[in-house]
Amino acid sequence: MGTQAAARGYRAPPASRSVPRARPPSARAPPPAPVPSAHSPVPPMHFRDLISRQAATFSFEFFPPKGPEGAESLFRTISELQSLKPSFVSVTYGAGGSTRQLTHDLVVRIKQETNLSPVPHLTCVCHSEAEIRAILERYARAGISNILALGGDLPRDRADHDRSKDAFRYASQLVAYIRKIGPELGVPGPVSGGGPGFGIGVAGYPEGHPATPNRLRELELLKAKVDAGADFIITQLFFDNRDFYDFRDRCELMGIKVPIIAGIMPITTREGMLRMADMALGARFPAPLMRAINRTGGDPDAIRRVGIHWATEQCRDLLDHNVRGIHFYTLNKSTATREIYLNLGVKDSDGLTNGNTHAVASWTAGH
Repeated sequence: MGTQAAARGYRAPPASRSVPRARPPSARAPPPAPVPSAHSPVPPMHFRDLISRQAATFSFEFFPPKGPEGAESLFRTISELQSLKPSFVSVTYGAGGSTRQLTHDLVVRIKQETNLSPVPHLTCVCHSEAEIRAILERYARAGISNILALGGDLPRDRADHDRSKDAFRYASQLVAYIRKIGPELGVPGPVSGGGPGFGIGVAGYPEGHPATPNRLRELELLKAKVDAGADFIITQLFFDNRDFYDFRDRCELMGIKVPIIAGIMPITTREGMLRMADMALGARFPAPLMRAINRTGGDPDAIRRVGIHWATEQCRDLLDHNVRGIHFYTLNKSTATREIYLNLGVKDSDGLTNGNTHAVASWTAGH
């Protein structure tokens, strides 16, 4: 996805139920600051402590490069986004052996060489319990405090893999194991209390999970992940905020009280839009967005402006509705995310919390 499918998608802003107003194209994001040559070590911070200190979190997702040659390019992107002061960054995870190792290496390198707090993805598929434990041990030694636990999809080259050989079939089982093993590995818990162990995130699907057409059953499965020990939810991408608000309300009715972070991925190319449809199966592209794309006549720059403007309006509306966090699926590029911040009138994530301070007070009061 940006979390189960390297992702998750948008509709017209929910409050007005209308397509975002056209406006003159914004200036491109200013050039990023030079890549820093040194950094201050970031102390481990459990997600519960993070969310208790911020009205909302703002985070970015990356995927590991396919080979060592792509590592430096990705690291330039990561360094460019440091100036936006994200709450954390997540790194996706493939079930293939080489991709797995690239994820582990990238997570540790981010922790050691940047000011960012990495949150690695970890999936159930193609894993024994010993392998899962070894991965968690390495993360614990590196000072990684939080994990995003996912069911995962079988890699294309292992479609015949026997899932009965996996230690965990469902994400809820993986969550329970991570919750149990964290104290054994000496992972410190939240300063605010609750005992030692990793902070754990899971995936949510505002438009529904393609493998679970029964929406009532789907929420039961999500609640099982939370009951097993999940601390927060990051959603699949969506293109209509009304889908997110309805999902948030349904979660509340189910007794799901953990923070729900909205997944946002701006459209920057027509080809990218088609890839999103493949990655985030079930993601709906509302008619106003499709009309706006069609009006461009296929002009690449115009498509990009439409996509970034649409995502900007999504973020503005989410902030107005006290979202607990926004997770940007960057596709390993920094420019679109930086332009969204610029369009919102802020230079970094600190500015995005202005006007949204009531959210943290209302959430902590309920816990």
